[in-house]
Amino acid sequence: MEGLRLPTLPAHHCSTLTALSLRLALFFPEGNECISANAKYCGECIQAGAKCGWCKDPFLKQGETVSTRCDEIQSLRNKGCAEDMIENPRGDQTVLRDKAVTNRDITQIQPQKISLTLRSGEPQSFTLKFKRAEDYPIDLYYLMDLSYSMKDDLENVKNLGTHLMLEMSKITSDFRIGFGSFVEKTVMPYISTTPAKLLNPCTGDQNCTSPFSYKNVLRLTSDGKKFNTLVGQQHISGNLDSPEGGFDAIMQVAVCGDLIGWRNVTRLLVFSTDAGFHFAGDGKLGGIVLPNDGKCHMENNIYTMSHYYDYPSIAHLVQKLSDNNIQTIFAVTEEFQPVYKELKNLIPKSAVGTLSANSSNVINLIIDAYNSLSSEVILENSKLPEGVSIAYTARCKNGVVNEGENGRKCSNISIGDEVAFNISITKHCHFGNGTFECGACKCNEGRVGRQCECSSNDVATEDMDRTCRKDNGTDICSNNGDCVCGTCECKKRENPEERYSGQFCQCDNFNCDRSNNKLCGGHGRCECRVCICDYPWTGSACDCSLDNSTCMASNKQICNGRGICECGTCKCTDPKFQGPTCETCPTCPGVCTEHKECVQCRTFGTGEKKDTCDEDPDKLPQPTDATYPVMHCKERDANDCWFYYTYAVNNNTEKEVHVVETLDCPAGPDIIPIVAGVVAGIVLIGLALLLIWKLLMIIHDRREFAKFEKEKMNAKWDTGENPIYKSAVTTVVNPKYEGK
Repeated sequence: MEGLRLPTLPAHHCSTLTALSLRLALFFPEGNECISANAKYCGECIQAGAKCGWCKDPFLKQGETVSTRCDEIQSLRNKGCAEDMIENPRGDQTVLRDKAVTNRDITQIQPQKISLTLRSGEPQSFTLKFKRAEDYPIDLYYLMDLSYSMKDDLENVKNLGTHLMLEMSKITSDFRIGFGSFVEKTVMPYISTTPAKLLNPCTGDQNCTSPFSYKNVLRLTSDGKKFNTLVGQQHISGNLDSPEGGFDAIMQVAVCGDLIGWRNVTRLLVFSTDAGFHFAGDGKLGGIVLPNDGKCHMENNIYTMSHYYDYPSIAHLVQKLSDNNIQTIFAVTEEFQPVYKELKNLIPKSAVGTLSANSSNVINLIIDAYNSLSSEVILENSKLPEGVSIAYTARCKNGVVNEGENGRKCSNISIGDEVAFNISITKHCHFGNGTFECGACKCNEGRVGRQCECSSNDVATEDMDRTCRKDNGTDICSNNGDCVCGTCECKKRENPEERYSGQFCQCDNFNCDRSNNKLCGGHGRCECRVCICDYPWTGSACDCSLDNSTCMASNKQICNGRGICECGTCKCTDPKFQGPTCETCPTCPGVCTEHKECVQCRTFGTGEKKDTCDEDPDKLPQPTDATYPVMHCKERDANDCWFYYTYAVNNNTEKEVHVVETLDCPAGPDIIPIVAGVVAGIVLIGLALLLIWKLLMIIHDRREFAKFEKEKMNAKWDTGENPIYKSAVTTVVNPKYEGK
């Protein structure tokens, strides 16, 4: 729809109306009593409400005020005002263009142009029809990341043109396709600026083209073969960082409409990448601080100002895409799905598809995304003049009626489906005592109230104050607000999350009970000073859990069957038991020890109770296929034999015991090996002692001999003759011997 034109009423009508240019939207106010407006002029009276009229006839009696001329129409008649003397202009609407929608027509809405004349307080309503046309023209621009990681993807995209033309021909006979590519800003640190890297940014023997920001390779055309030819001539480039400069490219595609060749038809932008994105502020890394100006800067099909302007912000992109009615399809790899899904939530009329590692599924992705986009119709309106509001009611398929904010849209619209929107347009602040600015009434001097309905002289009257008290014993507006025109307007808190509410400002959302220093224990919300707890919490401070899993004992019983679970904590009813699940009993014998003697006497006829216990083993309960916890016991008897049994309490709280009938007794000793071992041990010990003694004696003798030798060497002997020494040899000389 081109727009709604609202002309001014003729000069003899005493109201001022504004011109309004729309695409579509709405909201609804209510009127007020004519007399309460206290209008002194015709214009004030007419704007006071849709039921009000002004009598031009001088019928006033002596003493009556001028405001008496303003009243409801029937009241003026009753006062004697002639019909032709009552000023009561009405709103009007004129359809200027009303071409019917058909199945095969680019006209999908009816009417296309309408002129409205508005009177304050009187809504003007009309019905807008929408029918999803068959064979609606489509322009699709494929914007591809040509960084090195997309090398294998480029090979598959080279044949995209003819294949996509064939598939899209099933949807429309008027389809055009274009192609553009992007890499990154051509400055450090996004790319390497060394001369060699500027010529070939790739490593090894890879032949890559010089880096660039955005390049328009092919404007929109219906020639699929030309698409294949030009795309087939493209080469991969490279950059240094992982996020790419795709936002620069999207901005240029959106604002350079003449260069791209956009028509006034369905416009699709397919954004294909396997990486994240830079956005406003990231340009500072490269010394680029000027905000993106949102204008076209293309020379010879290349974006020339990437080094001058920063990346655009997301909000800036949303504005330009919306202004140019471009729907975006993000075809990204699985790794970056979460990022682009969040981006999709910020960009209206956009979709996200999962791109395979080599872009082999791109055609199916585009078809699926197009169907999801085109199956929903959303009405939007341009900026409204002050004091004018619009409300929508959507009547969609299968009798579905949407109101409020959802009244703008219908979903799941198939080709040939027709839906209708009831649109109502109204002027606000219809007391004639103010203007509607930024969603609220700006009252003239001397007027107050949400809709300027009261005189400031009446604000502090006793009657108005009475309506602002809950009862006679309470303060005005609970001392948490001001009484304006008999209505409490609650004070604002410094913390915007904290607020007063209620008819008498008696409620707030910050004075509820606390637990662990948290409002409502952090498990609920505060409404009118009472905690509304989230499941499974309860209590005045939402600090009591209804979840009994923390009370579950190891035997799968609540509090071991010996207590009750309150607020997620066991309170033991048996004083012998304690602990978080009533399983600890410091004074209790062990379960196995407790039943040891009973098992001995009934099963084996032994133990201390063998003479007094029931000798009939059949009376010992035996468990069946139990679904309840079982305790495994191992005990020793007086003969040092082990016996084994299980103990359990069944679902009927009956004790069940199952005993292994065979005792595990230690075997008797083998005498011969023991004796042989003892003898051998004694012999070995004796030999060892003898050897030790011999070794010690040898060591001792050697030490003594060494000591003797040392003393002998140090001794000093006298070489003179002993006087008492007589030699044993006697020498006799023969006197006759002459030595012959």
